[in-house]
Amino acid sequence: MNQDWEDRVTAAWATFDDYAEAEAADFRAVIDALVAELPDDSPLGPFEQACAWDSTGHSDRAVPLYREALALGLTGYQGRRAKIQLSSSLRNIGQAEEGVKLLTPELDAPSDALDDAVRACLALCLSSLGRDREGLSLVLGALAPHLPRYQRSMANYARALVEPAG
Repeated sequence: MNQDWEDRVTAAWATFDDYAEAEAADFRAVIDALVAELPDDSPLGPFEQACAWDSTGHSDRAVPLYREALALGLTGYQGRRAKIQLSSSLRNIGQAEEGVKLLTPELDAPSDALDDAVRACLALCLSSLGRDREGLSLVLGALAPHLPRYQRSMANYARALVEPAG
């Protein structure tokens, strides 16, 4: 879409915290109005609607919309966001294994600002499956580069959590 539309979507999301929980439908209506301006086959429409449903506590309503956005070809940064958010929503509705399958390939994707979010959501999915050591390893590995000290130690501890004892 054009920059004006993107700017208006960004502005709408900037007001999200201004809506009380009881006004969630009002916020979704703002997003729906923006989506109505898009062509029917635009992956941005279902993506933005999924985000709105998800952000207002309805992971179950968000999941099919994230899937639709990805099926319509949402790629790049927003496509990666959709995968992260879809995996989180899947976990919320009891389908953490599918979230793991969706995010695991993202560990090998080209690096971007979403790398730590991939690891955090994947760690939550793993924990929901009783795979806490793997999840903790991911979180420590993501945290290590941000620490003022102990980066090497934390990265080594992260690896040790999932390597066979020997």
